Amino acid sequence: MGNDLWKNFDNGSLRLPDATTEFADIPWAKHPAFDGVELKHIVSAKDTDGQFSYHLVHIAPGKSIQNHIHETQLETHEVIAGSGVCINDGTAIPYAPGVISIMPAGVPHEVNAGEDGLFLFAKFIPA
Repeated sequence: MGNDLWKNFDNGSLRLPDATTEFADIPWAKHPAFDGVELKHIVSAKDTDGQFSYHLVHIAPGKSIQNHIHETQLETHEVIAGSGVCINDGTAIPYAPGVISIMPAGVPHEVNAGEDGLFLFAKFIPA
């Protein structure tokens, strides 16, 4: 079931009054800093004048987005499929489908994927 939901997101669309963007048309990009992490940039800073951004995130089994801080951005995670653990401000939060976590600006956090990998919908405010 979880991977079916992920496939629906991966092949979903962004629908706005003046345009529709098919997610299947957006390429996956390797994360510039973290091995085994891929991003699909659904809405980028250039699309919103820096107000916010949305990204699909795939973390391969056993891989991590290592500890880091966003000084000026609030970040949210919505877990779509897979499992893992987020260390949010020093607290371990189990990640499973349906979990939402919020990291305010300036809060250290990391995300570690479990044996099935982890699929997230991440949002940044501002972008």
